[in-house]
Amino acid sequence: MAELSLQEHYSPQSICFGCGPANELGLRIRSFVRGHEIIANWTPAPHHAAFPGVLNGGIIGSLLDCHCNWTGAWHLMQAGNLNRPPCTVTAEYAIKLLRPCPTDVLVELVATSVEVSGNRAVIDGTLFAAGKPRATCRGTFVAVQEGHPAFHRW
Repeated sequence: MAELSLQEHYSPQSICFGCGPANELGLRIRSFVRGHEIIANWTPAPHHAAFPGVLNGGIIGSLLDCHCNWTGAWHLMQAGNLNRPPCTVTAEYAIKLLRPCPTDVLVELVATSVEVSGNRAVIDGTLFAAGKPRATCRGTFVAVQEGHPAFHRW
């Protein structure tokens, strides 16, 4: 049996555009724990292009946002010794587009925890393609409580 991603294991009914396994029209990224990093591989389709052969910056932002959000949730789960990750949302994130990202190769996402404190995690992420970093992200992701619209989404 194939290994389940964090999304498939903890939130199989999620409809999130970036990472929801239940969103057939979404990006459906699959994040996996590999030591202290969380990694994902994703293959662009032609309709993800900004112009021929180059990945759209908004898609890049969505990939890094969702992947880093799951990284934050995973690290908050570990820090709190929880049996499942808390539901987290993006408080802020900044993307740096370093160079054009081709659409004809596999994209790799790698994220690590910078700081975990209370209900917040600061995460750094990088998007690679063809062996080169194409974009970076730093974001703050916050575990939400009951009453927040996202609370029961996983």
